[in-house]
This record gives sequence, structure tokens and C-alpha cells, in this order.
Amino acid sequence: MIRAAIVGLGWWGQTIASNLAASEVIRPVLGIDPLEPMRAKGAALGLETSGRFEDALARSDIDAVILCTPQDRHAAQIEAAAKSGRHVFCEKPLCTTGADAERAIAAVRKANVQLGIGHERRFEPAVIELRKRFADGEFGNALVLEGNFSQDKFLNLPPDNWRLSNTDNPVGPLSATGIHLVDLSIAILGKPTYVWARLATLGSHFANGDTLSITIGFENRTTATLNAVLATPFMGRLALLGSKGWMEIRDRTHPENPTGWDVTRVQRDRPPETAYYQPHPAVRDNLEAFGRAALGGSLYPVTHEEMLMNVRTFEAIQRSAASGGIEPV
Repeated sequence: MIRAAIVGLGWWGQTIASNLAASEVIRPVLGIDPLEPMRAKGAALGLETSGRFEDALARSDIDAVILCTPQDRHAAQIEAAAKSGRHVFCEKPLCTTGADAERAIAAVRKANVQLGIGHERRFEPAVIELRKRFADGEFGNALVLEGNFSQDKFLNLPPDNWRLSNTDNPVGPLSATGIHLVDLSIAILGKPTYVWARLATLGSHFANGDTLSITIGFENRTTATLNAVLATPFMGRLALLGSKGWMEIRDRTHPENPTGWDVTRVQRDRPPETAYYQPHPAVRDNLEAFGRAALGGSLYPVTHEEMLMNVRTFEAIQRSAASGGIEPV
């Protein structure tokens, strides 16, 4: 079993601790947060707690760190953890620049430790089936991928929260939800080549925007059209349109507490097929896939190359949102 420290005990750090409470692969034993109220929440979840990241690396019984920290700290924390011989699971985005991501990946490769990334949408059963059916040729050639991951969870955050900072987190909808859709686009369509993005603040006080639309062009000439809004009730949707048919996945609730997915599949000259997919702990599946890989088992299904492409696309989207123009990846 992997013994892990969760670094950052805010909303998502607590969610991860709860998801791993019954895991037989990863056991969180330590929670790190500089704020005492957050440490108290970690203690209530059964964790030992501390205020310093370095304390996790100083303990010989910690095999891995799970980073739920602000994204501008990820690169340095990944490098430090890898240098200490710890496996690293990092919440999205992996890093904020391609250069930082290259250094972080180089560090984990040099240390021969496992790197995982918080893109749990890949582990949802309907997404897994969509990718399998596409790989088997059921939908023909990919044409367009459409995605929407919107929510209003941040409307109750105080204005000084880092998630709403235009300095610490420019293009807020991108890091909050849009980056998951970027990852799925890369997983399904391949290598991105250019992006166009438009950011606005239309339904909130957020300094870093609440409404983001993204178009991504891929090397194979396919296109992804993605939307991430932080000022509307939850909506989750993914659809792949191909030359022989299409498949659409609609989330019933936010992935934090999934209640299942409604799926429609259509093939040319056949009636639509609909199905309901039961709730599934995709967050835990992702973490346990990371843990099994760290223990020498099956390969982790998100490659370093995909992680790097994601960060480079993240960077290009931010440039496009600022410039208003098409930006290369």
C-alpha cells in the first residue's frame, strides 16, 4: 500500500481524503496545510497534520504526495518531491507553463518515480466506453468533439480567494473545469496545434472571468469546441461526432458526488440507443491507478507526453484569451 501525504486540505484535498478512506491501494496518513482551520478538517478525517510541505518529505513513512495546492506552486513541489524519492500525484493543471512542466517531468523521470494527474474524467465508465467504441471504429473518422463543464460552486467564495485571482489564476474557468475538457480532447483527438479562446465576466464578480469558450484545432484537422462557465448551475456534457455516428454523455451531477450519466449513441441508418450509467468513483479510480503504477503494477494511463501537451495548450489558451487571436500550441 502507498502511504501518502495530502498537501492542501481545502475543498478538493478533503474530497480526496474522503474518496481514499476505504482504499486498499493508497492510504492518506498526513495532511499538510498552512491554515489551522484546514488542518482541523484534516484531523477530523483521521489524518495527522502539519503546516509545512517540507514535513511530508522529511518523514520516511511517506511514499507519495498528493498535491492539492495552488497551481503556481506545482512545479517546485513536484521537483522537490521527486528529488526526495516520492511519487507525485498532482491536481490539475500540472503546471502553468510548458517550461515548468518540462522541468517537472524531467525530475520525475530522473528520480524514476510515478507521476499522476487529477484528470478523473478519463476514468468515468461512459468516457471509457466512448473511447473504446471510437478506437474500434464504430463512429468512423472523428470530426468534432463538443464539451461543456460548467458549475456555480465558486459564487460563494470570498473575492480574495486565489481561485478568483487574476494574478494567481488568470482565466479562472480554464483551471477550474475547462482543463478537464482539454485533457479529454487530447486523449481522444491527439495533438493540438492551435487554439482560439474568448473570456468574459458576465454573471459574477470574478476578477478572472466566469465564461470561457475555446476552440482547439488538432494535427489531424479535427476540432474541439469547449465551454466552461462558473456562473450557471452545473452542466456536464461530452459528445464525439464521427463520420459514421456519434455518442453523447450527460452528467447528472457534479463529479464530486456523481449520480450517474445519461448516454445516447447514434449510428447512421439506425435508431438512437440510450443508456444510464450508474454512479462510479472516478476520483478514487484515478488515484488508485496512480498507486498501482507506483507499486510497479499496470502502467498509468495518462502519458507524460499528454500531460505536457495539456500544459502547453493551457498556456496557449491563456495567451489567446488575453490577445483575442489564434495562438499556436
